[in-house]
Amino acid sequence: TGPRQIMEGGAEIKLFNKWTFEGIECPDISVEDYLAVKPRHATYLPHTAGRYNKVRFRKAQCPLVERLVCAMMYHGRNTGKKLQAMRIVEHAFEIIYLLTDTNPIQVLVDAVTKSGPREDSTRIGSAGTVRRQSVDVSPLRRVNQGIYLLTVGAREASFRNIKSIAECLADELINASKGSSNSYAIKKKDELERIAKDNR
Repeated sequence: TGPRQIMEGGAEIKLFNKWTFEGIECPDISVEDYLAVKPRHATYLPHTAGRYNKVRFRKAQCPLVERLVCAMMYHGRNTGKKLQAMRIVEHAFEIIYLLTDTNPIQVLVDAVTKSGPREDSTRIGSAGTVRRQSVDVSPLRRVNQGIYLLTVGAREASFRNIKSIAECLADELINASKGSSNSYAIKKKDELERIAKDNR
């Protein structure tokens, strides 16, 4: 019996056996298709060992929590330590639940949708004269950029700091999901959108 039969058999799949995937709302309709948090993407662990980089756009099918885990494994000394990254995310989710009393998966979805910039500037011009032209950002790139900014913010906050990376990630996600400018990701997004607005 595969995981699907067990699903239909009754017991619902919960992340880390705690957090349910039921009733997760996506606040932004445009990125909804690129956030794999529906119950059909449900996994017990954010470690599917899937080959999500074989084809373009395949990574949109990768469970969102797993993408967060993979994004945590950066800077040479952490590469490949997926179990360590999973533990960090698990602890961060616990902290989020204790602080906000909401489903951490929902907090993550809100944070990612709010921290991806909607408008960015690209470089136009060849050989010498370079000017920036503002462009709209595609939904997949907004998700990618959002995850990236959140993890970078958490990493920078915990570096040379007594707070653990899990606490910093939890703070970053909570602030970003509220849209508060204490979050590194939200600050960066606002900055990128402001620059793009000037370059219209």
